[in-house]
Parts: sequence; structure tokens; C-alpha cells
Amino acid sequence: MSTKPNTTGAMRKLIHEVKTTLPLDLSPVEVCSDECKSCSIKLIEYIAMELENWESRLDDGDIPNFRDLNRLAKSSQKIYRALLKNGLIDDPL
Repeated sequence: MSTKPNTTGAMRKLIHEVKTTLPLDLSPVEVCSDECKSCSIKLIEYIAMELENWESRLDDGDIPNFRDLNRLAKSSQKIYRALLKNGLIDDPL
């Protein structure tokens, strides 16, 4: 008999990956540049709050579902692309 995937572990792994990939610790002076295609400060604040919220929920015993994982992953990817366009992340290629 197969066991259910551990979505809690997957969410913790996703949170760790996002925290190590996105520059969440930049100051507003470092974030704002002359040319801005989207508000990087607001994007960073949003994803930081989402990560903090999920960490708190996981610590309280909340179990995420696949939709929760997908939603956080998609948000993180969109924010990554926006920060890449704004020059806050180096292109890995």
C-alpha cells in the first residue's frame, strides 16, 4: 500500500528554496533603481509575508494541500522573474 506524499515536508523544502533564492534581505535603497518594471519592494514584502505565514501555520500543525504548494510555487516563480527583470537577481544562465 502506498503512503500519501508528505506535503508538510514539501512545503518546508519549498520555503527554504525560496528563501535561499530570492533576495529577501535587501534594503529599500538596494531594491529601488532608476528603472523599475514592477514594484520590487512590494513583491519582496509580499513573498516574505507568505513564507512567514506558512512557516507559522506549519509550526501550528496545519497541513498544506497540493493547491497550497502550487500557489506558493507559482507566486515565487512570478516574483523571481520580476526581480530578474529589475536586475536584483543575476541570470543563472
